[in-house]
Order: sequence, then C-alpha cells, then structure tokens
Amino acid sequence: MKIKIFTIAIFALLFGSTIEAQDRTTVRANNGDISDNLDLQAVASIFGDSRDLADFEQRLNDPSLQISNLDLNGDNQVDYLRVIETGEGNTHVIVIQSVLGRDMYQDVATIEVERDRNNNVQVQVVGDVYMYGQNYIYEPVYVRPPVIYNVFWASNYNYYASPWSWGYYPTYFSYWNPYPVYRYRNNVHIHINNNNHYNYVTTRRSNRAESIYRSSRSNYYERQHPDQSFSRRNTNATNRQQLVENRRSNSNNATRTNRDNSVRNGGTIPNTNVRPSNTSNNRTQGQGTRNTTTGTRGNTTAQPNTPNRSTTPATTNVRTNTPSRTTPATNAVRMNTTPTQPTRSVNTTPRNTAPVSAPAPSNNRSQSVRSAAPAPAPARSAAPANNTRSAAPSNAGSGRSSGGR
Repeated sequence: MKIKIFTIAIFALLFGSTIEAQDRTTVRANNGDISDNLDLQAVASIFGDSRDLADFEQRLNDPSLQISNLDLNGDNQVDYLRVIETGEGNTHVIVIQSVLGRDMYQDVATIEVERDRNNNVQVQVVGDVYMYGQNYIYEPVYVRPPVIYNVFWASNYNYYASPWSWGYYPTYFSYWNPYPVYRYRNNVHIHINNNNHYNYVTTRRSNRAESIYRSSRSNYYERQHPDQSFSRRNTNATNRQQLVENRRSNSNNATRTNRDNSVRNGGTIPNTNVRPSNTSNNRTQGQGTRNTTTGTRGNTTAQPNTPNRSTTPATTNVRTNTPSRTTPATNAVRMNTTPTQPTRSVNTTPRNTAPVSAPAPSNNRSQSVRSAAPAPAPARSAAPANNTRSAAPSNAGSGRSSGGR
C-alpha cells in the first residue's frame, strides 16, 4: 500500500513539473527583425500624451499598455526602457535606452525637440541606426500642442535622468514575456492616437541635436553583436521603412504567383459569357388556346396577347395539348401561331379542305399542321374598315371559330 502511495506521489510530482514547464514556455520574439518590436509611431503618440518625461517613461514601461516588445538580452522578459535627457539651449535630446544588465544599456531611439526663433516646436523621433537602419525618422504632427512642451522651456528646468536601473525598478513595473511579432503589432496599434499625423522623413532638421547625441550614445548590445546590425540583418533594405515596403511587395508577388500556378495546374477562371438556355414559355391567349414551346431555337417571337388575330403560321410544327374543336360549317382549323402587326390581313388555307361532320369533342392530340403558301382561296376576312383581322365573333374566350353563316 505504501509503495502504491509513493508511486502515485512521484507521478503527480513529475506531472505537475511538466505542466509548470509548459506554462513557462513562450514564443520568443525572434521570428522577425529586432525593429519589429518597438513601434516608433506608438512612441511618438504617447510622448504627445505625456505630462513630463517621468510620465513618458512610465507609459513606455506600463504592463497594461505593453508599448515595447524588446528582449535584447534574451532572458525571455521584455527589457525595461529608461529615459535620459541631454540638451543645449533650445534643443532637447531625449534618449530611450534598453536596460540589459548592470551598467549595460543599448540606445533604441531618440526624440529630438527644438524650438526656433518664432517659438515653433519641431519634434522628430529617430530610430537608432543599429536597430532601424539609416535615417528612419518620424515627425509627429499633434492635433493640439502637447503639455510636455511647457516643461522644456520653464525657468530653472533640469534635464531629466531616469532614477531606475538594472534590478531597481518602479512599483508600477512588472516583467512580461515578449509576444510573437504579429500579436505585438495588433496590440500596439490600438495605443496610437490616430488624430495625430506621423510623417515619415529621411533627413534630420536639427544639426545641433545630432551632434549632441553622438557625444553620449550607449551601444552595449551593438558592441557585443556587431554582426547583427540592421545592414547585416537586411542586405536588401537601408532602413526599416524600406524593409516594410519589400515585405509588402514580396507578399503581393507571392499571392499573384500562387494564383497563376493555380490556373496553370488545372484551375479554371469562371466564364461569365454563358449563353442562357433557349427555353421559353409563350402563352397566346388568342382564340382561348395556350401553347408551351420548350428548347426550340425557331425564330418565333412572342407578341402581346391580343385576341382574334390570324396570321401566316411559321414553318414550325406546333404541338397542342388542348382539344381541337371544329364546326360543320367551316373547315377552319385553329392554329397556334405567332401574331403579327394589326395592320395586315393575310389569307391562309389549311391543308384539310373536306367538310367534316360535327363530331364530339375529342381529347386526342391534333396532328401537326403545316402552313402552305397563300392561294386564291375564299378569303376568311373581308378586311373591314375596323381593326379586326378575322370575322370571328367578338366572344374570343369561347374557344370556337365560326364561319360565315
């Protein structure tokens, strides 16, 4: 019994350790470029929403926002980003550094703020050349002047330097694991203020800001990994902007190639020029008779349903499913033909000319009637002055054709 309990306890311990190891396993953000893990438009957006640089640093590292996804030291935890400011006169350079270890910092980006003689403030967010390539710059145009502008030129202003370092972080900060790039991109976009505009440019506006930054640049990660610079990682792009454009072009080309291969390997393109089926149901209400013609390609044209019209039948065998009725006084046979215009009177003579006694109505199908050429036979209609074609009685709905009595 004790052996069984001991065995179960060991199994439960091993199973629990396996689950814990699985919970700690995360996908590291190494399936893209390093520059994919910090969106400079998002940086420019939260900079315009900040009260001062301390508030800006808090927004950069807020676990609820997760603006950054950088893990340069590879410890499966997003690096803390600290903010250091330097400047001269009306020029301020705000440096964003990734904290990789004790006294180990890597510059990620800079924000260069400068005021001209007319008190116009120009802001540029510049990506570090090692991280983003040459001249990857965004100029934010804020919908309203940010409050943080009032801080930089206040009397007795002191440049900001982050009090936080490796192992010593503010209480609001807590580590989180980096996400896959696609998930990070979807998350960070909701924190960009779309009321502002973020213009991509390739030149710096302040020569003074560039010279100030060169004297204080930190590049620990670059020195440790010189072969992982942007130019080494991406030989076909000069900076991140061109990298993104190349990705879009390659994606469009791949989509076009897949479509062409699908057609070449047996795929078909739908043919919209399909001839509709030549099936029509024509109803002629003249003489109370209904004809239904299906799948016929004859030159038969349906006209409006007008009673008491008689024309020369087309050379098409017409099958009627209704009982044929004749009277002893005339040999006229009811023909279901296509009517013509009401201004022409045509004399037709059916093939059956012998008088027929008055038989009982028959339900058998009448044989096909073929029209003959017009002959000098007794005229059915006397072409009266009115528009009536035949001398049939006005009661068209009775279904009987009567001759002159």
